[in-house]
Amino acid sequence: MEDETRILCIGEILWDALPMGLFLGGAPLNVSCHLQQLGEDVKMISRIGNDRLGKEAMRRITHKQLATDLIQWDQELETGFVEVQLDKKGHAEYQFMDPVAWDHIELTEQVEQEVEHAWALVFGSLALRHRKSRQTIKTLLRNDRILKVCDINLREPFYDRKSIEYALKATDILKVNETELGQLIDWFDLPQKEQLAIEKVAQIFKCETVTVTKGCKGASLYHQGQWAEHAGFQAEVKDTVGAGDAFLATLLKGLRMGKDVREVLILANASGASVASQFGATPKYSFQDIIALAQKNEVPEKTKRAER
Repeated sequence: MEDETRILCIGEILWDALPMGLFLGGAPLNVSCHLQQLGEDVKMISRIGNDRLGKEAMRRITHKQLATDLIQWDQELETGFVEVQLDKKGHAEYQFMDPVAWDHIELTEQVEQEVEHAWALVFGSLALRHRKSRQTIKTLLRNDRILKVCDINLREPFYDRKSIEYALKATDILKVNETELGQLIDWFDLPQKEQLAIEKVAQIFKCETVTVTKGCKGASLYHQGQWAEHAGFQAEVKDTVGAGDAFLATLLKGLRMGKDVREVLILANASGASVASQFGATPKYSFQDIIALAQKNEVPEKTKRAER
């Protein structure tokens, strides 16, 4: 088999309407943009409306030098749009338009061919909310030769246990935050202790990698039997939109490069902190910027074999 390195991201392209203005986003697109800035070969699979916001989205995506050949045009549905409210700590709450163009991503021959020759496919639970995109994603997830990367996004009212369980069963690399892990603990009767819960998720759903982000408290990572924790980096938070997407992109880069599990986690935390300290989901930075920030880390090492 060829050593393919391209990463594909599938799901929502939308506009985040924050108090300070409109920002192009959507978790899969954000991950794509961060991967692009980190020097990875990446393509975005989505659908936008043939409207003013769609045309502006395409213009900005092109400006970021991200490939657009897998982004489809919809002649009827509008481009995705979400109202974002930020609390005093910069944490976001979302209100999504429904339905929109990214709910109707079509399974084309070109999309299938791209997945056949990719290293990984990144998807989120939000894109499973409507039948058309859900069926497209489910078909692509049947490809056994690529890594499936799932970023759980529990956005009311667009999730249920059945859809999340399906996603978990298809997943090789899973990212959740503390709140989402709590929901998984309730649904699947997992241990209350974080490490044991993560190990159980990995065991039940056959995930080789599970990571939990915890905002200013850092993150944890289970990967192929090893466990690492990192307390994160101090940052003056502007808004948290896109921070988790930067974390995931850097995590994937580190894993693909074969870096040590703790080093992967430190780099991912540095990336998330960097984005949280700036406005917008995809501010400019380079992999060297992330490495420089990570090198300032002085947190004692907490890497060990996972408990059995």
